[in-house]
Amino acid sequence: MDSEIILISISGDDKPGVTAAITGILGRYNADILDIGQADIHHSLSLGILFRTSSPTDSGNIMKEVLFKCHELNLTPRFSPVTVEEYNSWVARQGKSRYIVTLLGRIITAEQLSLVTQVVADEGLNIDSIKRLTGRPALHPAADDDRRFCVELSLRGELPDKERLSAQFLRYSAELGVDISFQKDDIFRRNRRLICFDMDSTLIKTEVIDELADRAGVGSQVRAITEQAMRGEIDFTESFTRRVALLKGLDEGVMRDIAEHLPIMDGAERLMGILKKIGMKIAILSGGFTYFGEYLKQKFGIDYVYANELEIKDGKLTGRYVGDVVDGRRKAELLRLIAQVERINLEQVIAVGDGANDLPMLNLAGLGIAFHAKPKVKANARQSISTMGLDGILYFLGLRDVHMEDND
Repeated sequence: MDSEIILISISGDDKPGVTAAITGILGRYNADILDIGQADIHHSLSLGILFRTSSPTDSGNIMKEVLFKCHELNLTPRFSPVTVEEYNSWVARQGKSRYIVTLLGRIITAEQLSLVTQVVADEGLNIDSIKRLTGRPALHPAADDDRRFCVELSLRGELPDKERLSAQFLRYSAELGVDISFQKDDIFRRNRRLICFDMDSTLIKTEVIDELADRAGVGSQVRAITEQAMRGEIDFTESFTRRVALLKGLDEGVMRDIAEHLPIMDGAERLMGILKKIGMKIAILSGGFTYFGEYLKQKFGIDYVYANELEIKDGKLTGRYVGDVVDGRRKAELLRLIAQVERINLEQVIAVGDGANDLPMLNLAGLGIAFHAKPKVKANARQSISTMGLDGILYFLGLRDVHMEDND
């Protein structure tokens, strides 16, 4: 006798044992479960089970028993027959590409979500699921509350123009004040193993060379050159050489004092603790100075530090540096080298930076994130974070607050 396919949709107040009760009925009739999904929003249950039986008689008995059980549990069931053709068509769509869109901000508004999901629909992509990664927000948060909200959309379908979609997300991100990440949902996204950070204005809130320049009395001159370099207006090596030359004669003790008072970027400590907990390798690839990178290495247990070495003679900076400059090209080379040494696929690498000299490594890594970056850098990076601290990266990896609360 022909089998039947039926979708049960159950809604109502959530309570323990609902899924066990319904699947128990299906089990007594040897039904095959073809698909199952469940969500709980503010204690309101939505449970869907697609099942197949060997006969219409079994289907009838199952629906009758489910109806009685739902009445007993004060739930509302709905039954929808599914034809073989409809089922086969649905199965065929499962083979299409899958993507993840992550919305991250201090708060996510209905307007933001509406515009983003309309873009998704316009590109012919279907939303399979929506998950909230952050805890539930307070209605009246305290003044010092570090509020954050993140939702993750799982998409399916063929994307004819990825660049067009990314450009639209970039525009909405700037206009709406929300970070939007768009990633392919594949094995690499779920298994990142190496993260490479720029240091100045990324892991720390300052440009150390500017701090040194202030102590040397040449702050305004150095900052002007720094800004030109960060905007990509002048070559990094040229700018670096000019800035270091202005530090000539500065006492070495100044470096120690600055290192001991480095302003750590918001979210960095939480991020580092969780990255170490899950076993990820961490590197600093910086156009700044090794002296300060080594300080951060000791503080956070960082695995690799590559930066620039200032020449010191008789306890004073000479205005010169030792070795090759770590510029944008060198950062990308070092990222590739570390990945090779650790036997990590480049698609499993994350790179984070804020300046134009970070773009080569951001574009080489599987996940490149422009962090509180200049518009030119954001426009050329595939992902960006501008609404919160470094721990926002964890949500781009699909981690939820509930996974991060216990970081002992």
